[in-house]
Amino acid sequence: MGKVAVGAAVVCAATVCAAAALVVRHRMRCSGRWARAMAILREFEENCGTPIGKLRQVADAMTVEMHAGLASEGGSKLKMLISYVDNLPSGEENGLFYALDLGGTNFRVIRVLLGGKDGGVVKQEFEEVSIPPHLMTGSSDALFGFIATALANFVATESEGLHPSPGRQRELGFTFSFPVRQTSIASGNLIKWTKGFLIDDVVGQDVVGELTKAMERIGLDMRVSALVNDTIGTLAGGRYHNPDVIAAVILGTGTNAAYVERAQAIPKWHGLLPKSGEMVINMEWGNFRSSHLPLTEYDQDLDVESLNPGEQIFEKIISGMYLGEIVRRVLLKMAEEAAFFGDIVPPKLKIPFILRTPHMSAMHHDESSDLRVVGSKLKDILEIPHTSLKMRKAIVELCDIVATRGARLSAAGIVGIIKKLGRDTVKDGEKQKSVIAMDGGLYEHYSKFSTCMESTLKELLGEEVSDNIAVEQSNDGSGIGAALLAASHSQYLEVEES
Repeated sequence: MGKVAVGAAVVCAATVCAAAALVVRHRMRCSGRWARAMAILREFEENCGTPIGKLRQVADAMTVEMHAGLASEGGSKLKMLISYVDNLPSGEENGLFYALDLGGTNFRVIRVLLGGKDGGVVKQEFEEVSIPPHLMTGSSDALFGFIATALANFVATESEGLHPSPGRQRELGFTFSFPVRQTSIASGNLIKWTKGFLIDDVVGQDVVGELTKAMERIGLDMRVSALVNDTIGTLAGGRYHNPDVIAAVILGTGTNAAYVERAQAIPKWHGLLPKSGEMVINMEWGNFRSSHLPLTEYDQDLDVESLNPGEQIFEKIISGMYLGEIVRRVLLKMAEEAAFFGDIVPPKLKIPFILRTPHMSAMHHDESSDLRVVGSKLKDILEIPHTSLKMRKAIVELCDIVATRGARLSAAGIVGIIKKLGRDTVKDGEKQKSVIAMDGGLYEHYSKFSTCMESTLKELLGEEVSDNIAVEQSNDGSGIGAALLAASHSQYLEVEES
């Protein structure tokens, strides 16, 4: 009996030891995986670094590229396009005007009644329309036909008192938020598509001509009196409300900037100098690139796999189209190389652009003690049902790294514009106010991004200068701004003035 008992005890002890060894091995394996996942995150954080010295280099590079782009066509990665807008709205515009705002996966049709000097914007109505995905890569006729039909349907809903004066053609400001080589205030040829659009037969064509043909085909009598992009529309809308507005920046699905330049500071301008002495420049700053930009392996891979490799590098690290995708790519590496989500890599995590920036923002802003928003987003979007609090905290940190880099680089870009205009210093006794009009969903809805951008702006400019620089949310610049520019370039303007 004694021998049996001893034998049983030995077997039990061996079993316990083996089980303990398995537990230890499992814990060691888990801690090894966690250490590897954290090493990936720390390396990414280091490569995304934006110390103040680097940001100053980015701002200086932006200023240098602006000068180069104004000097000659093709002289810079920044196109510095002449917009032919040499008179921004004065506040005295009146009458009924339309705007079409095409800048991403949705477009808006807008109707604005302007009341002159004291009336301001009397009434505005709009409708938002989603573009079916197949039209984004189809034909010109299909896309512009769809848009013209939506415009005609909207015109048909004009209520009493919202009709143009008898005998007058309806006039439209067309906000077209893609790179265009402008040939006049109401014509311009598409340089290239961005933001997921790829319709080859429009490239090189006059986009106003394409829209006009589509409107004529369905019998819609409407004249495009101003072709602008969303950034110039934002600048016009900002200036209408505040005469100190000098530039506009869009931070949304894509990103861009426009500003008011002295006509004499544009060497590539060969026409007569405008009476105002000013010209609005559409920078197309999404295409900015510099050796000082903190790019990572994830950014390089994203760029190579994109529709426009080598292009829009600045846009790909600061805009809403891409921030969530960068987070996904880092998480995928953590899953593949460190089994961050367990032994199996979640299949949904392998789908490009499945994690959108609004999802990232929701996780980043989660203030619940158990980070339940992070948990629910991972479950609903990536089908990852179980995550620990430790994992969720790491994901919030990842969102913070990506958003902070984007926000700080955006601020550096704005400082580049301020430097170009010579407004980065305070001159003796001068209190020259400079206002940047901002628009776009990323700036408006991702508050940690916009707060970080604004604090970085102050950090870069210093207290004294930043007292004279303000950033203002523009109230629908791309919609109302385009209608205002249609009004200030109306074919009936001279008739009214004479």
